[in-house]
Amino acid sequence: MSESHPLTILCLASYEKGADFLRECKRQGCHVVLLTIEKLAEAAWPRDSIDELFLLPDLSDRQSVIYAVSYLARTRAIDRIVALEDYDVETAATLREHLRVPGMGDTTARYFRDKLAMRVQAEDKGILVPPFVAVINYDRIAEFMERVPPPWVLKPRSEAAAVGIRKLQQAEELWPVLDSLRDRQSYFVLEKYIPGDVYHVDAITYEREVLFAEVHKYATPPLDVAHEGGLFVSRTLPRDSEDAQAIRELHAEVLNALGFVRGVSHTEFIKGQDGRLYFLETAARVGGAYIVELVEAATGLNLWAEWATIEIAGGEQPYHLPLHRHDYAGIVISLARQEHPDTGAYNDPEIVWRLDRASHAGLIVVSPDPVRVEHLLDDYSSRFYEDFYATQPPLDKPAS
Repeated sequence: MSESHPLTILCLASYEKGADFLRECKRQGCHVVLLTIEKLAEAAWPRDSIDELFLLPDLSDRQSVIYAVSYLARTRAIDRIVALEDYDVETAATLREHLRVPGMGDTTARYFRDKLAMRVQAEDKGILVPPFVAVINYDRIAEFMERVPPPWVLKPRSEAAAVGIRKLQQAEELWPVLDSLRDRQSYFVLEKYIPGDVYHVDAITYEREVLFAEVHKYATPPLDVAHEGGLFVSRTLPRDSEDAQAIRELHAEVLNALGFVRGVSHTEFIKGQDGRLYFLETAARVGGAYIVELVEAATGLNLWAEWATIEIAGGEQPYHLPLHRHDYAGIVISLARQEHPDTGAYNDPEIVWRLDRASHAGLIVVSPDPVRVEHLLDDYSSRFYEDFYATQPPLDKPAS
């Protein structure tokens, strides 16, 4: 990248996120273009790191986005297109295909957004997934429910987190739900609900080589928190543990099976009561729910910034993972009864981050000792229920 011809990076963002990505791109001399939605025009974007800001009513109208970006491309040589938000991953892939910009294309992007596509591909490659069926053919759905005992979960194929997921206990519950979905039925997948411990792997990959993969364990599966209430709690798994090693190996198999070339990813697995590891889902992005802050607390690596460096390198230049720490971190977050909860009574020296968000309380702790992290999370979790905890119905749409 020369001074006279800086790399132009177009970033798509349906939600306000990715500030560190934008800052790193600008720090490395890129021309940064942000395309977001009109209602985020006044959001707290890092304005000094954005060269051009463009607005559309929304980014879900893919044809309108293609028209708009193609118009911009008449006078700008767009070198990279990046989706900062999970909902924009497929749109970014379509733009790359349309403008012939390098990077993940439509087919691979499907494996990192479409829960049916990623399951079919993983299963075809011999990776264990929960039993599932596409919500398309009624005979096959009925056969699945006869063969696979409940409970089941009905999942939108292209939502994020636990948004829109319904847990079903008997076949009679499914058909009225499908009727209510009408022509949207085929955008769902029905899956066996498998109880067990859920893990997430947050990783950096370059030219198909996984260079960094931190394994974390949720205290309670996010689906259960979303539907039954509770706290969001996760912690770094001891890196030399049997589970961590097995999950890292399986994670590498998953990314290879799905054709992931470069970037950051967030992948979830469950260890069932049968002791086996099942692949749940993956995304070609950083993890939500402040997982970036969790990883940075434990290692010193900012996944947004590393992702920016990888996009700039683009397979044309070498990428070297920076030296980093190997501490252990844990996070606890709760909806709060108070609009501005006070966490001042939590004053252990291991606390390195406090959540600043209305009606939420949250802390991250870090220590070289994973047992100390687990002790603090257990203590804070019980206290959070007394001091802050509130609940709300599960989301059918993503929170803005």
